[in-house]
Amino acid sequence: MGGIKKSKKMSQLDYSLASYKRPRLSTPNAEKKLLLHSCCAPCAGEVMEALVASDIDTTIFFYNPNIHPIEEYEIRKNENIRFAKKLGMPIVDVDYDRDEWFQRTKGQENEPERGERCSTCFDMRFERTAQYAADNDFDLISSTLGISRWKDMDQINASGVRSSAPYNIPYWDFNWRKKGGSSRMLELSKREGFYQQEYCGCVYSLRDSNRWRVSRGREKIKRGIKFYQEAKLEVSQDG
Repeated sequence: MGGIKKSKKMSQLDYSLASYKRPRLSTPNAEKKLLLHSCCAPCAGEVMEALVASDIDTTIFFYNPNIHPIEEYEIRKNENIRFAKKLGMPIVDVDYDRDEWFQRTKGQENEPERGERCSTCFDMRFERTAQYAADNDFDLISSTLGISRWKDMDQINASGVRSSAPYNIPYWDFNWRKKGGSSRMLELSKREGFYQQEYCGCVYSLRDSNRWRVSRGREKIKRGIKFYQEAKLEVSQDG
């Protein structure tokens, strides 16, 4: 008896960096200048390459006062700067105002990942992104945060829309994960030898990640030493 043959079309699609032919993306309403909030190089790399391939006028906005401690912040920032320079993409390095971050998240120290503290954190970063966009003639903002499967995309998009509205700047909620985006993110990170952070960024995520690891008999996170493909970061000794 003849059975129903399942289509193999989806399984045969190859979204790897070597085979994927990037489509030409367009902004939602033909906006001309995009300000892209970046959280880190591994999340940003795939998004940045997609935007370059589409000739969308993009500037990277690195504003992440949640990242703790300062040494971790500097490594993540410098990795993002390194890749932006490689692509010829402008990048704005914004103040590390961690005191404001701690003030805004006060009382949320024990919130779980994807909880209210994360919403507060997203709001703070997106508000600053939208404010800079409004002051510097950008007409659209977006973020690299949503490409990670560790994040709640709906939570991120809601924050982006909510935070940018007072500045009359639309938030582009493009799904960067689709059509292999998350897989290419990891593939590109290995190709570039990006720093491989092992916690989201804030002091509370570091605390909770270490608690989880210890409870399972694993060592605590050792910061600043792990890179995709064992590549080594060249740290400037000046100053």
